[in-house]
Amino acid sequence: MDRFVARLIDHVLLFAVNMVLVVFLIVGVVMNGSGGLMGRGNFFTNVVSSVLAAAIYLAYFAYLESTRGQTIGKMVMKLETRGQDGGRPSMEQAIRRNIWVAFGLLGVIPIIGGVLAGLGQLVAMILIAVGISGDAVARRGWHDKFAGTQVVKIG
Repeated sequence: MDRFVARLIDHVLLFAVNMVLVVFLIVGVVMNGSGGLMGRGNFFTNVVSSVLAAAIYLAYFAYLESTRGQTIGKMVMKLETRGQDGGRPSMEQAIRRNIWVAFGLLGVIPIIGGVLAGLGQLVAMILIAVGISGDAVARRGWHDKFAGTQVVKIG
């Protein structure tokens, strides 16, 4: 449950950051007079916001986990991500561990992209939770096994 709460904290923070960026994008598109709801402006906003969101999420998790071993959520919940050697994961390991957030890029597909992105991320999260629950000793999800990482309780 502590890992879920940590991830929830991180996602709430990142959602807030992304909403601010999307508001600026929408205001910029409206100020430039680009088409209505189905016009060029909406497509541009979807593409840019999807790419930005995926990049921000991946950069946040990869940078903090590779440099500190912890995201803000993990700091609050006293958790740490470790590499195979017991130290901080490498940048490559952190990217591999969190690459599933790139499902957000599916948001660039007109009309159904947002649904596909949400479903892709939901399936990834369910599989992570099932993997963690099924590994009573190390509590590693598929993303941890793929990256060669493990989350441990500290303090």
